Amino acid sequence: MDATSAISATPPTTAAQSKTTLAGNFDTFLTLLTTQLKNQDPLSPMDSSQFTQQLVQFSQVEQSINANQNLESLISLTKARAGSDAVGFLGKTVTVTDGSAGLKNSQALWGYSLASDSAATRLTITDSKGHTVYTGAGNTASGLHAFSWDGKDNAGNVLPDGTYTLSVAAQTTDGTAVNTQVASQGVVDEVDLSGTEPMLRIGTLSVPLSKATLISAH
Repeated sequence: MDATSAISATPPTTAAQSKTTLAGNFDTFLTLLTTQLKNQDPLSPMDSSQFTQQLVQFSQVEQSINANQNLESLISLTKARAGSDAVGFLGKTVTVTDGSAGLKNSQALWGYSLASDSAATRLTITDSKGHTVYTGAGNTASGLHAFSWDGKDNAGNVLPDGTYTLSVAAQTTDGTAVNTQVASQGVVDEVDLSGTEPMLRIGTLSVPLSKATLISAH
């Protein structure tokens, strides 16, 4: 019986299950070894090198399982800490800098900045599927600007509540691109811990905890 093939024969889902499987396989191995030693020909003893190699393999597998078990414990602690941190965001105002914002009751609000004056500034809003739903002219002066959207596309159709993303493109008279930044803010009213990363709910907008860059008391 080969130690590594014995483990792969029944793929474990956790380190604890792997350790149980390994223990069962090791007991079986010892039983077979004892039986073979009892029934070996004294005039032609069995080669012990194979048994030694098997024992080394079992030891290596056990060390790997122990390492995985420690890693699982570390991941569990990290998730617990992240969940605890996320709950602390409830009722706080969070700034999101990936351009996304939630449209609710026909209102979405962003802030954007231009590093310098521009000759033309273009605002583009896309929906959660990446489809462009609105384009319009933006402010050309350098500095911070607020942009409030009423949730209507360029044809005047009222769009459903949900997550939308604003992008800003600006350039000078000679065509040089102007550096821009986009952000939105909102109060966290719910925390979702069901996924791999805690999600902060701001109305219709779901924000991964890692993208909540600024927090202030509400």
